[in-house]
Amino acid sequence: MKKVMALILALAMLAALGACAGPQEESEPQQTIAEPQQTTVETQQTVAETEKTEDELQKVTFVLDWTPNTNHTGIYVAVENGYFEENGLDVEIIQPSDTGVIQLIAADSAQFGIDFQESTTFARDAGIPVVSIAAILQHNTSAFAAPADKEIASPKDFEDKTYGGWGMDMETATIQYMMEQDGGDFSKVNIVTMGDTDALTAFDMNSIDFAWIYEGWQGINAQLQGVELSFVRFEDSVFDYYTPIIITSEDMISNNKETVSKFMDAVVKGYTYAAENPSKSADILLKHAPELDSELVHASQEYLSPKYIDDAESFGVQKQEVWDRYTQWLLDQGFLDTMVDSTQAFTNEFVQ
Repeated sequence: MKKVMALILALAMLAALGACAGPQEESEPQQTIAEPQQTTVETQQTVAETEKTEDELQKVTFVLDWTPNTNHTGIYVAVENGYFEENGLDVEIIQPSDTGVIQLIAADSAQFGIDFQESTTFARDAGIPVVSIAAILQHNTSAFAAPADKEIASPKDFEDKTYGGWGMDMETATIQYMMEQDGGDFSKVNIVTMGDTDALTAFDMNSIDFAWIYEGWQGINAQLQGVELSFVRFEDSVFDYYTPIIITSEDMISNNKETVSKFMDAVVKGYTYAAENPSKSADILLKHAPELDSELVHASQEYLSPKYIDDAESFGVQKQEVWDRYTQWLLDQGFLDTMVDSTQAFTNEFVQ
């Protein structure tokens, strides 16, 4: 149990690499034209109507995996465009503290949240009844990245190179497996722990040769900075699993199915809008998270919007073969005690 929970917390740290905030934008100047004042009766009516509307909405809490970024855009679109309110929901979006997403949902401190296939699998292996109800991305957009002059084009090229990571067993297992599949010698890789150092900073310092990054955020940021990277991606492999995902608890599905349906109806609309309108949805994310860098958000959104639905029939759909494939790998590598039943770990009920 301790090993599993440590992995869950470590994976939450891994997710943090995709959340690089930019400088805060200056606030717009206040309007100087005075608005007509409401009468006392009008004011009382407006307050009463607002209180009535708020009272009629069902409050639910949604917890992010980290600070706001383009993985979350569809949620903010659903708020901004009124999709949640239309379904009778008042959704509070929070960021996780020291308590992880899974723990908050298991304790019903939040009803929905963003997680990852691997950590949800670990949670279920540990007896924590959380369920994935949508895939935000159809394919894994994380990748091993290296400065182009390192000439890393395949896992075998990791030989005689230095990898900078977080000291997780899963990292080394992934690198070793990929190298062995490509005919490489894992013993020739030097692995160091970067701590809080950003991969791009470590590249610039020439302290590492390659790292595991999110292409849709750090990869885009590198482009904007004029840093040329090469990538070893995970497509068509066991590592092309669902990350990130939206999760809830078995209890919510069993006892509050209507709420889950209403919530996911709004979420599907939000991400579908974001898929079709990258620039407008980027503006919405920036409105709700003005501390982010506008150029990075817009560039990242252009990259990510087509990937929300990609080759799926609609947003959020998950395939059992993807869950089974990676779960089997985790079991084979000794990260699981049992073969977690993927039919219990995810459902497409609320996205189809």
